[in-house]
Amino acid sequence: MGKNILVIGGTRYIGKLLVQRLLMAGHAVTIATRGNAPDPFGQRIARIRVDRRNERAMQAAFAAGQQYDLVYDQMCYSPLDAAIATRIFKGRVKRYVMASTIDVYRGLLGQDAPFAEDQLNVAAQPIDTSFPWHDPARAIDSYVAGKLQAEAYLYRDGSLPLVSVRLGHVLGGPEDFTERLAHYVDMARLHAPLRYSNAAACSSFTSAQRASDFLVWAGAQQFSGPVNAACDGALSAFDIYQRIGMLVDEPVSTVPVAPPAQPGMLSPFDYPAPFWLDTSRASALGYRFGHSDEWLDEAILRHDLAFV
Repeated sequence: MGKNILVIGGTRYIGKLLVQRLLMAGHAVTIATRGNAPDPFGQRIARIRVDRRNERAMQAAFAAGQQYDLVYDQMCYSPLDAAIATRIFKGRVKRYVMASTIDVYRGLLGQDAPFAEDQLNVAAQPIDTSFPWHDPARAIDSYVAGKLQAEAYLYRDGSLPLVSVRLGHVLGGPEDFTERLAHYVDMARLHAPLRYSNAAACSSFTSAQRASDFLVWAGAQQFSGPVNAACDGALSAFDIYQRIGMLVDEPVSTVPVAPPAQPGMLSPFDYPAPFWLDTSRASALGYRFGHSDEWLDEAILRHDLAFV
C-alpha cells in the first residue's frame, strides 16, 4: 500500500531522484520547497510553497494538521531548522528521515579503520541556537557544525521517530552541482598536477542513484537512529586522479605535499588520513550497496563529455 510522504526539498539532485523513486513505488508525494526551482513532476505530486527556515511560514503551511507516514528532510542544516521540525511535526509523522553527509563527521578523521555510527556521541554535541545559522554569508562555513548540531538536536529532543542517513560523498548524475568530480576531470585534461596529502587516505563514496535508492529503502524499514551509507571501494584523491588519467587517456602527474590545516583544501577529497564509513549496520539490516567500480567510470566519463 502506498504511503503519504512529505519531502522537504526534492527539486534538485538527490532530492529529485528520491521523489522519482517514491512515485515509481506508488506513494503519494508532497514536496515542500520555496518554489524557486522548477520540478518535472507535474500533476503527480502535491506542492507546499514554504521557507522551511521560517517557523511562522511553516506553521501556516502545515496548519491543517497534515499527517504523514514518512517525512524526508533534505534541508535540515542547523539546530534552528531541527527545532522548527520538532515543533511542526511532533505527533504527526510515523518516520522522519534526515539526510546528512560524511563531511559532517570530520571529528572522526584519522582513524585506522572506517568509523561506525556509534563512534560519535551525537546527542552529546554542544548546541548553539544563538549562532546566525540562517545568514546566507555563513552557509558554506557553517555547514559541518550546523548539520551536526541539527542531528544532535533531533536526537536530544526525541519527539520525532528519527533516522539519520549519513551518506558518503555523493558523485555522478547529470545534475551534480557540486562539480567535485568534474574538478579532477578538468585538472587531468588541463595537465595540472594533483597536489595531495596522503595517497592512502581513502574516503567513502556513493552515486546519486544509489544514495536515493538507499533513502527510499531506509524510509520503508522499522529501525531508528543513525545509519552509514556508502559503496564498497573507498578511494583517495590520489586514486581518483590516477583513475581519471587512465580513463581519459591523459598522463597525470601528482605531487605529495604536507597536509594543510584544513582537510579538502588541496582538492575536494584530499585528506591527511583515512576518513571512511563502516557500513556494517546497513549490511546487517539487509542492504547491499555494491562497489564504486560499478558506477565511477561512467560518472567520470559523463563529466569528460565537455572536452569531446
